[in-house]
Amino acid sequence: MSFLILDHISQEFPGKNGPIKVLDRIHLKVEKGEFVSLIGHSGCGKSTILNLIAGFLEPTEGGVILEGRQVTEPGPDRAVVFQNHALLPWLSAYANVRLAVDQVFKYKSKVWRHRWTLHNLDLVKMSHALDLKPDELSGGMKQRVGIARALAMEPKVLLLDEPFGALDALTRAHLQDCLIEIQARLQNTVILITHDVEEAVLLSDRVVMLTQGPAARIGQVLAIDLPRPRSRLDLAENPIFHHYRAEIVRFLHQREEKDQAAKLRLIA
Repeated sequence: MSFLILDHISQEFPGKNGPIKVLDRIHLKVEKGEFVSLIGHSGCGKSTILNLIAGFLEPTEGGVILEGRQVTEPGPDRAVVFQNHALLPWLSAYANVRLAVDQVFKYKSKVWRHRWTLHNLDLVKMSHALDLKPDELSGGMKQRVGIARALAMEPKVLLLDEPFGALDALTRAHLQDCLIEIQARLQNTVILITHDVEEAVLLSDRVVMLTQGPAARIGQVLAIDLPRPRSRLDLAENPIFHHYRAEIVRFLHQREEKDQAAKLRLIA
């Protein structure tokens, strides 16, 4: 059995004129240590899929299976990093991470929890800012602390909901490189939501492309056969990298054209 299975999931939400189907029979298997990106137009249900894996939502049909057990509620085995860092503003960078460590590892000694907190902040290169509060940190630094907090929980699955979407291009690139280093070291399973095609190719083992909603489905799954560790400088002139990028862009544009044509037929 695969490590993580989205088993024919459909998701509906109530609407003014009846239920609205956001996802339609999504079926996906993810292996342990795999990095998978979800990409698609706004409104295709990417965040809904992430919320289902996290246990924040219960699917209308189907189920999420993690290591042979159905996901029915949130748990520390699935940590989420949102686009908004969600740090507690009155706590320092250290205290924000330590709070998660204390909740998940209550049975460990204080010395162990202190060292583990420092270790995870060091992973994201934030050891120099332990005592700074969120309003004293840049956007990129806040996201680093958010990632450290998630990693400190030792989740089986790290869920990233466009964590770099609000950052400038240079900061985004630095954090992508940081994530590449961390994933190479920890070999954790990662699910990333992104609108950035190059980000998806750079980071992923597979890119899952969703059709437009409502009733979005998996339209195509693209395996990224590029060696690791990856360097953005090396890939900048790599024809295979650009081939994958073009495949995703082509899919997104073709889906958009098909949906626009369908809408015009309905109007006519």
